[in-house]
Amino acid sequence: MNFKELVKNKLVRFILTSFFLFVSWFFLYDIWLNPAKFADTFIINIIVQNSDWLLKAMGFATIPTDLHGASMRTVGIDGSHGVWIGDPCNGLSLFALFTGFVLAYPGPVKSKLWFIPLGILTIHILNVLRVTALAMIQNFSPDSLEFNHTYTFTIVVYSYVFYLWYLWSNKLSDVKT
Repeated sequence: MNFKELVKNKLVRFILTSFFLFVSWFFLYDIWLNPAKFADTFIINIIVQNSDWLLKAMGFATIPTDLHGASMRTVGIDGSHGVWIGDPCNGLSLFALFTGFVLAYPGPVKSKLWFIPLGILTIHILNVLRVTALAMIQNFSPDSLEFNHTYTFTIVVYSYVFYLWYLWSNKLSDVKT
């Protein structure tokens, strides 16, 4: 079997495309985005603003989210320590993981053009809900914060990403299995 025939195999093409996208993301993030910090900072600022707004909408007084015009990475209910949002918790890697799968998996480009942004938006909304819930846990049951951060919400968020993959591969990709 020559290379052209090998690449026609859908599984091989998926694996090669996934590998290429993974390596591309690794270099893009580690060499450019991570050192510059602008993508991480931008997303974290949005999460802080959205979570703070949601807490206030539920009637909670919140801790300040900026200090002398400088954005902080902490959001929480007044009187608590709040939760600090680190780079690994901003959802950027989940956006890349989700996008990489959809790009690598066969399907109509037209569908990918709406499904990827919609998926990223819903993952972000889920992450805002996660941070808001963690801020509430920090206020009402701080002893359970670590468990919920490490296990409960990791399972919830990754399950949702797997659900989006399932939706794409079985309902939207038009690939017959």
